[in-house]
Amino acid sequence: MRLFECDTCGSLLYFENTRCETCGAALAFDPHVLRLRSPDGGDALCANAAHGACNWLAEPGQAFCRACRLNRTIPDLTADAHVVLWRRLETAKHRAVYSLMRLGLPLTPKTESPEAGLAFDFLADPDPEFREVMTGHAGGVVTINIAEADPVERERQRDTMAEPFRTLLGHFRHEVGHWVWDLRVKDGPALAEFRTLFGDETADYAQALQAHYDAPDDGAWRGGFISRYAASHPWEDWAECFAHYLHMVDALETAYAFGLRSRPRAGGDGARLAADFDPYAEQELDRILEAWVPLTVAVNSLNRSMGQADLYPFVLSDAVVAKLGFVHRIVRAESL
Repeated sequence: MRLFECDTCGSLLYFENTRCETCGAALAFDPHVLRLRSPDGGDALCANAAHGACNWLAEPGQAFCRACRLNRTIPDLTADAHVVLWRRLETAKHRAVYSLMRLGLPLTPKTESPEAGLAFDFLADPDPEFREVMTGHAGGVVTINIAEADPVERERQRDTMAEPFRTLLGHFRHEVGHWVWDLRVKDGPALAEFRTLFGDETADYAQALQAHYDAPDDGAWRGGFISRYAASHPWEDWAECFAHYLHMVDALETAYAFGLRSRPRAGGDGARLAADFDPYAEQELDRILEAWVPLTVAVNSLNRSMGQADLYPFVLSDAVVAKLGFVHRIVRAESL
């Protein structure tokens, strides 16, 4: 994620800012130029700004911004708890949408393009004691259970599912990945290569997931997959790799924005974080990886110094790198 600058006083700004903390100027994110700026007389804020759920400018002639126009269903906002959870969902969703815009992926609401469009349903369980709403994707509709925005519930699910890395932003990136597969891989010329790398996606999906949840973690997936869940089915392998790819390029953009460098001294010169490039526009995956690996070593070491678990609990094996390379090519193939 980029850092931004107040166009009134020049102070440092962050993606979610609605007001400059230095001069007090009102701010809004303009998705057409991808920057925070002070609204002028011709601008209108997204209607969800009234709920504290959006800081973007509305699309011309529309009530909502480019990100919120993708919403098909939002929670019942008469429940205060729903409002809190929905705001967290929107924070993560807006970051995910930012990445999709940076990559030039088509963001057409499903209401305008039923076949190729994208929509979000944010749903609550009818009974909070029972998990009935399943987070997932079907035909361009991404469903997120709003309980995922509750840190306590998400931690419980992390433990139950044995997932060391479970984040709200990760959910969005993973589920959107299924939509991108439908757009760019399904029934297309890249399908044969997909099957070579990820496997045959026609394998029974429900059966594969059931087998995944029934089997103990014997570690056999390590080396071939980015996560244990990725090993459950080729569709999930793709979605996990797509989400991981977005994690990489967005974190590298953040590192570049902060001017971070990583040059381990022990054992020679080591690797250097080459953060002098735009990872969203970089055409060579190798250059992205050359910057990414030393950065992850640094952030993991910082976390350990603070007594925390690794921020990045993944291993990029040759097989995983090949899959990430496929994601990279598919995403770039039709980027604007």
